Amino acid sequence: MKNSSIKSQLFVLLGAILWGTTGSAQAFAPKLATPLAIGALRMAVGGSTLILIAKLKGAFKEKMNLDKKLLFTASICMAVYQPLFFLGVFKTGVALGTVLAIGSAPVFSGIIEYLFGKKPSQRWLIAALLSVLGCVLLFGGQGSMNMNILGSLLSLGAGLSYAIYVRVSQKLFKDSRGDAVNGLVFFFSAIILSPVLFFYDLSWLFTTRGILTTMHLGLIATALAYTLFAYGLVGISTPKAVTLTLAEPLTAAILGVLVFNEKLTVISMFGIILLFVGLIINSYPEKSKDKLDSKEINI
Repeated sequence: MKNSSIKSQLFVLLGAILWGTTGSAQAFAPKLATPLAIGALRMAVGGSTLILIAKLKGAFKEKMNLDKKLLFTASICMAVYQPLFFLGVFKTGVALGTVLAIGSAPVFSGIIEYLFGKKPSQRWLIAALLSVLGCVLLFGGQGSMNMNILGSLLSLGAGLSYAIYVRVSQKLFKDSRGDAVNGLVFFFSAIILSPVLFFYDLSWLFTTRGILTTMHLGLIATALAYTLFAYGLVGISTPKAVTLTLAEPLTAAILGVLVFNEKLTVISMFGIILLFVGLIINSYPEKSKDKLDSKEINI
């Protein structure tokens, strides 16, 4: 069971690392590309890919015992996350928007678990505190933060929607094949977001950089990343999984330094250390319980 937990955490971390490449990919996109259009296209490519893979693997030939309310909830949460996140970042700036959205997700996840009668472990609380504080210092040390109330609320909404998505998806994965669940959730999310594409100029999409950006975001940072995440999610608790995904901003920061020659301040470097320590503490296996009574799923 210990090896299973470590493997699950590794899958979640790999998924988060791939998510961390989205910022670099968007920076590579043509100037005409807008964040909301990129987000909608990312879901369109990722959702279509996931549902096609599930169909080719025969996931829909079997009778599925899917809770339609949970499926709808997960799809809505995944669809609204992108506009909430991007608009929040637009209003408040990258630093505060990212901190509030990504940093608040583990906090919301812990609250949700507590409301459902599962008290988070002391180790998780320490790990989450260190990781969130590290995230704050990482981005806070890179520039001034613009406190915009609407933008802050939008970013917090993104964090909450992501935490709910993870909690709901975990329940769906317990009862049905993971590839089928992933395919349906992301396909429906893509449909929900599709009207956004009618309001933007998409001529950039047919350029080399436009195609490469969209394909990377859809195939690698969405389809592959969420497949890995789904594998890992069934073997660990929701708060632990959400906290481990803080490897996403860590990856983004490292890529910023390596690819775009960005400079990190002393405060930001200290934030990276805290974030890294928090992830290590959170990854360490619990002595007794942080195990789910879930069966294995086929993805």
